[in-house]
Amino acid sequence: MTDEKKSNSNHKAPGKVGIYICYCGGNISDHVDVEAVRDRVEKLPGVSVARTNMFMCSDPGQELIMEDLKNGTVNRVVVASCAPSLHETTFRNTLLRAGMNPYVYDHANIREQVSWVHHGQAATDKATRLVSAAAAKAEQLTPLDPIRVEAKSHAAVIGGGIAGLRAAKDLAERGITVTLIEKSPFLGGQLARLDRIAPTGDRAEDLVKDLAGQVLANSKIIVHTCSVVAHFEGYVGNFVLGVNKQPPTFLPGEDKNKPGSLDGVNPGDYVPFSGVYPNPVPAEAETLTIEAGVIVLATGFKSYVPRRGEFGYRDFKEVITLTDLIQILAETSADGGRLTVDGRKIRSIAMIHCVGSRQIPGIHPEDESGNLNEYCSRTCCSATLNAANIIRKTYPGTSVYEFYRDIRTYGRGQEDLYNDAAKNKVVFLRYEAEDAPQVVENRDSSDYPLRVRVHDTLTFGEEVDVPADLVVLATGMEPAGIPELVEMMKLPVGTDRFLLEVHPKLRPVELPQAGILLAGTCQAPMDVGEACNGAGSAAVKAAALLGRGYVELDPFVAEVDAAKCNGSGACVEACLVDGALRMVETSVDGRTVQRAEVTPAMCAGCGACVAVCSQNAIDINGWTLKQYEAMVDRIVAADVAA
Repeated sequence: MTDEKKSNSNHKAPGKVGIYICYCGGNISDHVDVEAVRDRVEKLPGVSVARTNMFMCSDPGQELIMEDLKNGTVNRVVVASCAPSLHETTFRNTLLRAGMNPYVYDHANIREQVSWVHHGQAATDKATRLVSAAAAKAEQLTPLDPIRVEAKSHAAVIGGGIAGLRAAKDLAERGITVTLIEKSPFLGGQLARLDRIAPTGDRAEDLVKDLAGQVLANSKIIVHTCSVVAHFEGYVGNFVLGVNKQPPTFLPGEDKNKPGSLDGVNPGDYVPFSGVYPNPVPAEAETLTIEAGVIVLATGFKSYVPRRGEFGYRDFKEVITLTDLIQILAETSADGGRLTVDGRKIRSIAMIHCVGSRQIPGIHPEDESGNLNEYCSRTCCSATLNAANIIRKTYPGTSVYEFYRDIRTYGRGQEDLYNDAAKNKVVFLRYEAEDAPQVVENRDSSDYPLRVRVHDTLTFGEEVDVPADLVVLATGMEPAGIPELVEMMKLPVGTDRFLLEVHPKLRPVELPQAGILLAGTCQAPMDVGEACNGAGSAAVKAAALLGRGYVELDPFVAEVDAAKCNGSGACVEACLVDGALRMVETSVDGRTVQRAEVTPAMCAGCGACVAVCSQNAIDINGWTLKQYEAMVDRIVAADVAA
């Protein structure tokens, strides 16, 4: 028995539409009678052939479509399978390989819209109607040409952390001129605030210095520090950024979390826990205009700041964050005994995991904006275990207690950190989210300043009091605050407030806005390796876009029939994308009149303009009103599901 089955019908309609229905390995066929759908739709007007296959996106499935196209059996294609966002590009390329225009194809989603939400006869009937509607539309599809726009061989990278540096370097090595825009005076981002990277033990300073050095030495990379994007316009291949470059708004050395004093620091020097100082800070404000073909967003993350009183933070001076501890460890000389912090010998350290991560509605309070960080920050467990191991090996007189919900050492070599911690006699105590540890002042005769009280689930809920000289909060990652960029560029933001890619597997570094790409932790919590890999992917994608000197875009954009347009301007008012539609003066019968004009490269194809045009003078290529009418007529037809 084969996965593909041919139609037994001899019905051949002039439309020559081919319908190809996917079993999807049971995802569809477990709830939709795929063969019954095929039997019904092959009898529809305009349908030349109907076939099924276990996986239509597979090579055999695509070969099935290509064979019918090449031998002239069909000249229009309908694929009924999973969501078009997954494989629309796959099937358009199938048509291209068969020598056909890729836009004489339509897609019916019978997985997400049918088999995953309906069962039994209702699922089969709905699938039939959706496939029938797609076939009705396919009959009216006409070949379209992609929109070609010239592309400047120049990339703008926003953010000078490890991901931005890597993206800039990789792009420059492919011959593309790069402008790197960083808001602080330093390069290195959050990585520069670390000491050693787990689990490899590499020094963060060495990684930043090496990568920043390569960037600064490359003549194709222009670095602007103390700079922010204040203006944005254009489209893929032709973006224009207005950049404000101004002196820092703080006095160097005011805050240990901000760059230290610049006295004696020369361009190219590395400032500990700040980064590489590439250029002198500007003496006065100036405005720059940068033209770029693509934009890479590498805006990074910020560390969660515990609210006052959260595990005693800001109530007790002995409660610090993991970032603070990492800097203390880097600046403290080992004496073989106990760790010293602010002149105090530390006998016992309590480390609390998941502070600002994996927050649960109803258990954890929202921040002032009503947000909760419900995601795992992914790197905190490994970083905390790494710090614990360093303390136990370097200061054996200091005991370490880890209070955790779950240990998530997910990366290569990171589980070894967990095993090493056990060997180094780190004590683990597990708590539930709804019964978090309590950090209280120690009021008994002991000279420990704090106690951490927890119901340890490893000992079946026994209450354990741990005396502590120091409490360390393993704070998670939050997206960097870039509301201005989000508003200017209309960037999609997920429920976690990180920037949202088109698809995590198929288009992991792309945004819906063509030509704007993601790199690093602006899209999700990542470790250093993952951030660099993401930056490399963005660079490859950007280089592919710019490599030919032009970019081809899908032609699903608005088109104005100037003969019908009366110049009311309603479409321009309804347009959701600034600059996609505008009113221009033209001459009609010797008179100067206003008519709507589309900028195809900027049009999103949303159809808002179509809905408000009283003259039906505007339509969307590939989604015309007549095609919609044909689909609706077929859906409501009484005999479709019979």
